[in-house]
Amino acid sequence: MNVIPTEIEGLVIIEPKVFGDDRGFFVESWNRRVFASLGLDLDFVQDNHSRSARGVLRGLHYQQPNPQGKLVRVVNGRAWDVAVDLRAGSPTYGKWAGIELSAQNKRMFWVPPGFAHGFVSLEDGTDFLYKCTDFYDPSNEHSLMWDDPQVGIEWPLEGLTPQLSAKDVAGKPLAQVEPFA
Repeated sequence: MNVIPTEIEGLVIIEPKVFGDDRGFFVESWNRRVFASLGLDLDFVQDNHSRSARGVLRGLHYQQPNPQGKLVRVVNGRAWDVAVDLRAGSPTYGKWAGIELSAQNKRMFWVPPGFAHGFVSLEDGTDFLYKCTDFYDPSNEHSLMWDDPQVGIEWPLEGLTPQLSAKDVAGKPLAQVEPFA
């Protein structure tokens, strides 16, 4: 496995080893011992799977309290995945990092607790999988405004009109978000 740091501490891109031939491929997407040896000693309690049409934008979600760390990947289609640092006192507070995740590149993105997270589907039938370090708690879920100019995420929306849920339309700007302690 290859771990690629981003400009934001703790937020990393993971390239798994892929073993393939003309029959297909094999990839080990999670192995506690391997991840721990890479400095990612994680305990997952929940797996999620979403399917999205092209242009669906989900996020930017976070739980407070009970923040979730998320190991995310795409197994069908393509998505632009984004995380925004909401950790109080972080030198990169309010900064974002993004990466294209796809069935083809097989990359994963580790989003630690203390970040808002979201993605836009770039193809119909995009299947997005994520392993979470804490249980989903709808009473403590919040949304950061996906297009907050203070954050300035560069979404690849050429020719797309984002399709948002009601909770994402009502996302708060960064100036109204309580940072993680």
